[in-house]
Amino acid sequence: MRYLIVRTEIRAVAHDELIAAVTNGQCIRDERNTPELRRQTVCAEDRDAAMRLARALSTVGSVRSGRQRVKVVPLPIAGAAPT
Repeated sequence: MRYLIVRTEIRAVAHDELIAAVTNGQCIRDERNTPELRRQTVCAEDRDAAMRLARALSTVGSVRSGRQRVKVVPLPIAGAAPT
C-alpha cells in the first residue's frame, strides 16, 4: 500500500467557533470539507518508509513549535475495492 505524508499548517480556531462546536456536538475541524493548507507532500511505498519520512518532517522547527503538523494517509490501490 502507498502512503501520502503531508506537512500542513494548523488552522486556528476562534473562541466562538470552539464554543459553538462543543455546544452543538460538532467536530472543530473537518478535513474532508475544509482541509488545512499543505506545505509539503511526499509519497512512500510502505508503512515503514512513510513513518521514517514522517519522523524526518517532524524535526522541522514549525512542527516542533506547534504551528504545523505531519499526517500519514494511506492511499487506496487503484482498481481495488475499498475495505
